[in-house]
Amino acid sequence: VPLTPGRQRRRGYNQAAIAARAVAEALDVPYRPRLLDRVRETPPQASLSAERRATNVDGVFRARGVPPERVLVVDDVTTTGATLGSAAATLKAAGAARVYRLALARED
Repeated sequence: VPLTPGRQRRRGYNQAAIAARAVAEALDVPYRPRLLDRVRETPPQASLSAERRATNVDGVFRARGVPPERVLVVDDVTTTGATLGSAAATLKAAGAARVYRLALARED
């Protein structure tokens, strides 16, 4: 799951991208971090109510080109699944037949 350029600069890294690279290496599959762009800044999901999280990430991703038939999207933490759901919907709309989702942690 991509960060906005501003958040990436402030943080200095993207923990989901670091994890995705490790998962790709372990599964011996291509690592393709540029399949999605985040097109606008959003408040961090952790700061929002469950109801607000879905609308916060609605339309926030854009696919870059046609994705592979099968894609695994990796995020660091999931609560409601809104971010992973929005990323998956964007990739499917761009042509991916199957989108699998992996979160490193779940916050309840």
